[in-house]
Amino acid sequence: MAYKIDAEKCVGCGCCKDACPAEAIAPDGDKFAINPDVCLGCGACASTCPNEAIAEA
Repeated sequence: MAYKIDAEKCVGCGCCKDACPAEAIAPDGDKFAINPDVCLGCGACASTCPNEAIAEA
């Protein structure tokens, strides 16, 4: 299952991007977004997000 970033909670720190082994996370304006077609569903991004802005989609 893919993950999704809640844009209201995301502060654009990039921790999730650095943690993603599939490189499925890219900048989306001043925040980040996850490409669900590339996401492995491993949850590495969610476990590193300091704002708990990432959850299963």
